[in-house]
Amino acid sequence: MSKKIAIIGSGFSSLSASCYLAQLGYDVTIFEKNSTIGGRARQLKKKGFTFDIGPSWYWMPDVFESFFNDFNTSASDFYTLEKLNPAYKVFFKDNENIKIEDTLEKIYQAFENEEKGSSLKLQKFIKTAQSNYEIAIKNLVYRPGVSPLELVTKETIQRVGQFFSTISKEVRKEFKNDKLIKILEFPVLFLGAKPSDTPSFYSFMNYADFGLGTWHPKGGMYQVILGMEKLAKSLGVVILTNSNVEKIEVTQGRATGIIVNSELIEADIVLCGADYHHGETLLEPKYRQYSEKYWETKTFAPSSLLFYVGFDKKLKNVNHHNLFFDTDFDAHAKDIYDDPKWPNDPLFYANFTSLTDSGTAPEGNENGFFLIPLAPGIEDTEELRASYFDKIITRFEKLTNQSVKNNIIFKESFCVKDFIKEYNSYKGNAYGMANTLLQTAFLRPKLKSKKVEHLFFTGQLTVPGPGVPPSLISGKLVAGLVEAKYKPAKELKLITT
Repeated sequence: MSKKIAIIGSGFSSLSASCYLAQLGYDVTIFEKNSTIGGRARQLKKKGFTFDIGPSWYWMPDVFESFFNDFNTSASDFYTLEKLNPAYKVFFKDNENIKIEDTLEKIYQAFENEEKGSSLKLQKFIKTAQSNYEIAIKNLVYRPGVSPLELVTKETIQRVGQFFSTISKEVRKEFKNDKLIKILEFPVLFLGAKPSDTPSFYSFMNYADFGLGTWHPKGGMYQVILGMEKLAKSLGVVILTNSNVEKIEVTQGRATGIIVNSELIEADIVLCGADYHHGETLLEPKYRQYSEKYWETKTFAPSSLLFYVGFDKKLKNVNHHNLFFDTDFDAHAKDIYDDPKWPNDPLFYANFTSLTDSGTAPEGNENGFFLIPLAPGIEDTEELRASYFDKIITRFEKLTNQSVKNNIIFKESFCVKDFIKEYNSYKGNAYGMANTLLQTAFLRPKLKSKKVEHLFFTGQLTVPGPGVPPSLISGKLVAGLVEAKYKPAKELKLITT
């Protein structure tokens, strides 16, 4: 009889793990507290408009493809991808902007147009970034974070210095133009930390950006969730929504089930794909691995103030993805990481999927998704949300040279309080725990509980880190640990190193 596995949460990492575990022969059930699956990657539909509530960037398509290939399928079996051109547009002060297009050659030229001689410097930088990407994907991110020796390979030894320098230092060695510096420092924000705190080895994110490009699944990122759901169900996974997990049951030091909506559900193995900190609060204090002090001392990725806006007209001078870097990047970063507070002049991001995907808004209309990165744990009120929307929409009108305030049909917001309420997110963080030097690989919270047998964790607060592709990988890694722990060596199928 196959072992029963109860998975808490239905985000990318949980769905990934469920597929691998079901493929290995386990009896898998996912329990989701909300009425729809996807975790942070849910969807909002209103008045004919469709919004991705959370993740909106599709980077590292090879990781998605690798996931589906593991089940003898392809991403194209579940959704349709389009490579965006331009990938995104970056707005600076004085109405200046730079488009990042869909090939390295075009990007080299854009840099050269901005700073003479920078194209050759960028080629050198991207060559290193590509090499780092190949090392990261082949040698590092598919390691389960059990031992520091996982990081020791011939390739990483040759690059040990890159773990003690930072992205900011390496970029500023070569580039002097402030706009180009901001563009090169932008991708590591997906890792949840300041460029000045992120090891330069993570320049592989620049290759993910420039080399692999930015893609869009037709219908939005939620189509990936629906594809994974379809795959999971085809493998026998049961998914239950409106199923709030209230406690992880432990008997004689072993996880034996979960309490769901006040009912005991027995299980041989429990896997928590919800926020790691929240997962530990489902245990009695003596079974928790990490204290509140531990969590307090960690660097968390930002929270966000999000707006979902329906416009009654088509917008101009914008692209699918847009970054508004017309204010002081360093000042905003300080307000997130060093002295947590609401920023005076925030940078922000906006996307309009209806520009390239007409089905996400009624004809002649536009859908707008606006995001302001914020420090987790700060005050969150409706008055603050409204004032910050007014700040960014005023700047948006000026920078894009158009009037839009009177064309808003509706707007909805999502912020710190909602991340806590909807996802049990620690301090309302949006992206998990940052990938700083001291929070990388084996230094992150463990996939396997050190105190409770048959209890595992997956997701953005454990390995390999924040972001959608790492979440897919995290699911595979934890499935490999489950298999290695509970199956005879001769039966092992899933290789994670």
